[in-house]
Amino acid sequence: MMGQGTKSPQDCPYYGPSAQTVVADILARTGTDVCGREYDFIIGPLPGEPSARKIILPFRADLVERWEIVRGDIVIGRPMGQGCPVQHVLRVLEANPVTGVLTCHTVGPHEARQCGGKDVQAYHVIGFEGMAEVVKRPPEFGFRQFFLPSFCMMQVAHTGVVNMVLEKTTGIQVRVEDIRIL
Repeated sequence: MMGQGTKSPQDCPYYGPSAQTVVADILARTGTDVCGREYDFIIGPLPGEPSARKIILPFRADLVERWEIVRGDIVIGRPMGQGCPVQHVLRVLEANPVTGVLTCHTVGPHEARQCGGKDVQAYHVIGFEGMAEVVKRPPEFGFRQFFLPSFCMMQVAHTGVVNMVLEKTTGIQVRVEDIRIL
């Protein structure tokens, strides 16, 4: 209710199945983030996937084994290692019980409302993998570059070291690691 400090879930542009369209509309692809910092490319999903792959390491990596986190699970937490204030909801693609590294898709709060989730609370983003949409400069292997994850609600450029670039018929597949928000 407006004026009473309460809202319904439908008031959130990131709620429900139309969230992907809303996020795509927000990205103007100008090459400059909300802080005025230039970025070289946007990392979007691989063909047939809902979002770029996010590779994370929970602050408590032992929870991956202890809670038996596996492919398909929903994990909730905040990328505190990068200083992001936004809680993320992720669907696990791969879970390594030895290292605690999780490869995930960002799926949004709607998924957590439907399925629940395992709240790891805080994690480091150690990488992204997906298709690069070149805005200023293409990804270059071995270089640290600024990029924007396609589902970043803050619209703030991230930086990372490009450690894989594959030219495919569908575009440029890229993996970036050592992620920082400067």
